[in-house]
Amino acid sequence: MQPININQYQPAVPTISSSNKDEEKLREQTDAFEAIILKMMLDKALDTKDSLLPEDPGRKIYKSMQNDEISKQLSGSFGYSELLYGYLTEQKSMKG
Repeated sequence: MQPININQYQPAVPTISSSNKDEEKLREQTDAFEAIILKMMLDKALDTKDSLLPEDPGRKIYKSMQNDEISKQLSGSFGYSELLYGYLTEQKSMKG
């Protein structure tokens, strides 16, 4: 299983402003965060020891890559991203 590199995502909170471009960046970051959560869930949920399929060397890597792509496609539709986006925009409006 490949480790998830969460350092590739830039923190969105310090650079939030009211422009549409910054709101789009925040939405991208919250979707990326949701994708990380979904990937971890998929890795656990789909971790099966199937006796019918042999354990070949590339199987774990392939399953990890497959789960990564599925999580990216599903991100933004599970609600975690929307909750986080709403929370961060609410915090921004309270501060400024």
